[in-house]
Amino acid sequence: MKVLSVIGNRPQFVKSAPLSVALRGGGIEEVVLHTGQHYDPELSQVFFDELGLPEPDYALDLHTAEPAPMRAGIRKAIAETDADLVLVFGDTNSTLAGALAANDTGVRQAHVEAGLRSGDLGMPEERNRIEVDRLAALLLCPDERAAETLAAEGVAGRRDVVGDVMGDATMQLAPVARNRSTILERLELAPGAYVVATLHREANTAQPRLGRILDGLSRIPETIVFPIHPRTRVALIREGLEPSENVRAEAPLGYLDFAALASQARVILTDSGGLQKEAYWYRVPCVTMRPSTEWVDTVDLGANVLVDDDPERIAAAAMEARMPTELPQLYGNGHASERIAEVLVTLPQ
Repeated sequence: MKVLSVIGNRPQFVKSAPLSVALRGGGIEEVVLHTGQHYDPELSQVFFDELGLPEPDYALDLHTAEPAPMRAGIRKAIAETDADLVLVFGDTNSTLAGALAANDTGVRQAHVEAGLRSGDLGMPEERNRIEVDRLAALLLCPDERAAETLAAEGVAGRRDVVGDVMGDATMQLAPVARNRSTILERLELAPGAYVVATLHREANTAQPRLGRILDGLSRIPETIVFPIHPRTRVALIREGLEPSENVRAEAPLGYLDFAALASQARVILTDSGGLQKEAYWYRVPCVTMRPSTEWVDTVDLGANVLVDDDPERIAAAAMEARMPTELPQLYGNGHASERIAEVLVTLPQ
């Protein structure tokens, strides 16, 4: 079997690392296509360097998040490689473009992280998830809740509960990151004595939400390390905004440095879907600056708190954040990649 894996942003680079190893171990030929959705070196090339990933076979280098040009490039790669299956990850525009290109060419598409829903159709990611799932021949679900959601929606593809490939990467690489990275020493931080914040979603980088979130961060009487995403950096300049003195603005970090930093924080504040899960696996409480989340189990358990863009709630949740005593295993056991490879090997040709 030949698989075309479509990746385009930070979480997808991370997820693809253990899965690429598992696919090779299962005798599956993988062709990797990088759409260029994230084109800042610290958000793309650094992952290939740090995680030891092979250079992508196709680099569209489009420097855009628009699905249409990605779709055309992916369609061309499908034809050139004679791929048997297109593998897409998550909920980005790269994900959607890969699914649409597969549908255009009549090649089966498999969706990693199928069945996730936040219930917020105002989010482009939610609309992407729904459309990609409807197009998928193979729905690779992180848990039973996701599989049940697909069943309730009447989605036609085959459902397999495999766990979460990001969990594989996090469990394997977090200890390596803490051992290899010197980020805490360089920033003169002590474990558990600082806060990490990330912000990148389009809705949160526009006013008034951006200003309200910065107001919330300013009310937290602790050092906040804030690696600034390129989109957020542009928005801050555009709106004439600056983080408060307690917020240490940093350039985007490489994966190992960021994993070492986040896994030793007292609390993580974010609007990232992937980082909500990583925080749980790191055993670090999370505050999510969004009105909804697709990772509802972390909220149900009290490990994650939704605060939207309310400055008072952001500050209060950060200061009160604690991990619950009971932490059940969520989203698989760290072997999702092997399970996916097993499913693909047994697919009817």
